[in-house]
Order: sequence, then structure tokens, then C-alpha cells
Amino acid sequence: MNRTLISALFAVSLLTACVVVPGGRRGEPVIVPLLPPLVMLDAEPYYFQGGFHYHYNNGSWLYSTSRSGPWIDLPRDHYPKEVRFRGKDGQEGRERENDDHDNRRR
Repeated sequence: MNRTLISALFAVSLLTACVVVPGGRRGEPVIVPLLPPLVMLDAEPYYFQGGFHYHYNNGSWLYSTSRSGPWIDLPRDHYPKEVRFRGKDGQEGRERENDDHDNRRR
């Protein structure tokens, strides 16, 4: 029964571009969705989506089901293409782009 559930979750993750990781309260699998292509951050580098908290730190992303952690590395294929910070004056600043085509040329 448990094996069937894990297989079903894995199949769903492939269809929805999510990742299945252990991390529930009792070690049950958790489906972590992709971040959108553009993530806008305020003064603090935290983002919330779909019941998950995401933390941006020096070009890397971590996720957790709680803002206080524990934090787990987000797979690179779940990163957004672009991260922007909102300034105090309301203007946006571009932080980084994650374009796989540009990264291959370097």
C-alpha cells in the first residue's frame, strides 16, 4: 500500500514538474512545486507559495513548510529564471537570471 502511494506521488510529480521529497511530519513524501519564472522579493529574501516558504540566499534557494525551518536545498531545476527585489521607493531591481542557455555558453 505504501509503495503504491509513493509510486503515485512520483508519477504526479513528473506530470506537474514538482519534486517529491521526504519531509512530512512522519516522513511521508511531500510534493514541492516549481517556483514561477519571476520571483519578486521584498526587503527580506523570503517567498511563500503553495504552503511552502522559500529563502533566497546568495544565488541559492531553500524551502521549508515553516518559515523557521528546517530548510532543505531546492533542486536547481525548480529555481525561477529571474529574481527581483522591490526597493523602498517602489522600484524594482534585477538580482539574477537563471537562463540555462546562457549558463551553457559560459
